[in-house]
Amino acid sequence: MPKMKTHRGAAKRFKKTGTGKFKRSHAYASHILEKKNPKRKRRLRKSTVVSAAETKRVAKMLPY
Repeated sequence: MPKMKTHRGAAKRFKKTGTGKFKRSHAYASHILEKKNPKRKRRLRKSTVVSAAETKRVAKMLPY
């Protein structure tokens, strides 16, 4: 059986943590920022963990 390929689009968006969870950045932080309040923009800068529902799909795309 051939080796599995890493999904390159996913590899650029997700990083695996030491405990095996996946880190991701927030959406809605790249443009139309004038109408978003500063508190919301600060929260969007921080990274977060991929939800349990999506973790299985992300893990499949990033086998290594």
